[in-house]
Amino acid sequence: MNGPFIVVGIVAVVVFTVVIMYNTLVRLRNRVSEAWSDIDVQLKRRYDLIPNLVSAVKGYAAHESGVFEKVTAARAAAMQSNGSAADKAQAENMLSQTLKSLFAVAEAYPDLKANQNFLELQRELSDTENKIQASRRFYNGNVLELNNKIDMFPSNILAGAFNFTKRDFFEAEEGEKEPVKVAF
Repeated sequence: MNGPFIVVGIVAVVVFTVVIMYNTLVRLRNRVSEAWSDIDVQLKRRYDLIPNLVSAVKGYAAHESGVFEKVTAARAAAMQSNGSAADKAQAENMLSQTLKSLFAVAEAYPDLKANQNFLELQRELSDTENKIQASRRFYNGNVLELNNKIDMFPSNILAGAFNFTKRDFFEAEEGEKEPVKVAF
């Protein structure tokens, strides 16, 4: 007589476990999406600052047009990058490299380095770069948690059944581990 109750109890435990694992996977996937959105917000802020920074430097170093063109092209490429995290990271790394060359040009102009508008733009860009790094770390932490859950037993069975996919990390290239250096 206890046999049917035991079977019902086992089925209930299995269903309850599946629901918890599924909800955990959904929560992790949503946290990864939220973290990616946070990166996009900071990158947009960076994109908005760059034209102002280029304009400030142009007034002092008009003959450095090649640097300005590279920064503008890298900004456009980064803004248009809609691919995977790896593609976006590559475009952002290129933009960071061109910004370093822009700051190298600025170093050659003492009047520019003392310009209050330029100093404020540098401070804002430095702050934005720090926020981008924090957003990347937050995103990568959530990706790690989601990917681990997708790989670990028994949730890997459920993840495969419901098409949960692993996400790419937002990785900086070698030599790109630091935010853009801004010297005053």
